[in-house]
Amino acid sequence: MSSKATDNTGTADQASYVEPGAEFTRDTNYISTRITADGRDGYPVEAGRYRLVAARACPWANRTLIARRLLGLEDALSLGLCGPTHDQRSWTFDLDPGGVDPVLGIERLQEAYFARQPDYPRGITVPAIVDVPTGKVVTNDYAQITLDFSTEWTAFHRDGAPDLYPESLRSEIDEVAELVYRDVNNGVYRCGFAGSQDKYDAAFDRLFARLDWLEDRLTHRRYLVGDTITEADVRLFTTLARFDPVYHGHFKCNRNPLTAFPALWGYARDLFQTPGFGDTTDFVQIKQHYYIVHTDLNPTQIVPKGPELSGWVTPHGREELGGRPFGDGTPPPPPRAEEAVPSDHTPL
Repeated sequence: MSSKATDNTGTADQASYVEPGAEFTRDTNYISTRITADGRDGYPVEAGRYRLVAARACPWANRTLIARRLLGLEDALSLGLCGPTHDQRSWTFDLDPGGVDPVLGIERLQEAYFARQPDYPRGITVPAIVDVPTGKVVTNDYAQITLDFSTEWTAFHRDGAPDLYPESLRSEIDEVAELVYRDVNNGVYRCGFAGSQDKYDAAFDRLFARLDWLEDRLTHRRYLVGDTITEADVRLFTTLARFDPVYHGHFKCNRNPLTAFPALWGYARDLFQTPGFGDTTDFVQIKQHYYIVHTDLNPTQIVPKGPELSGWVTPHGREELGGRPFGDGTPPPPPRAEEAVPSDHTPL
């Protein structure tokens, strides 16, 4: 028996099992091929060539949806959306007519992974970018994907696109993002999939110590790094959006709900009400995914009705801290009708 429970047979946003006595460890061996302006890995940035496959339920995929919207890459990079639930084999395109992605012509994302590597041994994860002409997954390295959206896809950014990864702030963004990933983004999973009381206690304490640190950091500054929205904010937001609906109860992260942190709750609402964030957040799919897929944690698969979501659209007062959400840029236009979150899945 392995000494650690690893997320190497499931998907990027869930562990496949809880191993008694084990500490949850995420498998981070992703397909590292990059799509770059110079095409040095064999995949040059080209409009219309690639398809982003994501799921609104998944926090790691939600990052790519936000960045794509903020930067205005919709015309250059098409979007395929998987449903909120899946089996052990793969995410599926059950939201599409006939359960088939209309561009890739496949029922399971697994098919695109196997086109790249027939014996692909790891989890079939979202987000993934697929090369449409060959049907092969190019990359599923979610952390690098959003950075490359900012730095390699610049030829296709919309007019007024914000700089989410400004060169002068990159070292600080990277430092903050790593702390957030270790203790918060992944920290909630270390709580939820801990295999023993001591592993859970350690993960719990580490998570809330970091949330307290973030609360202090955001009390007197509007954004995590600098005075505009950056990659660091995109990475934190997707965990905060899922905190009260899922992580507080389902993953036993229950010292305090998000709403008990004045600065963090105000910060989360500020981002949610910013175009690109709330309009890519689907609370219904988020809850369906975690409570239905994680049968080891929730064997009845009952999806809770709460929490009440109207607070997400209440005034946050964060404008008083200054800052400009898009810097010298502008907000993105409303989402396209075919990509809009259903109105009954959001308080917007």
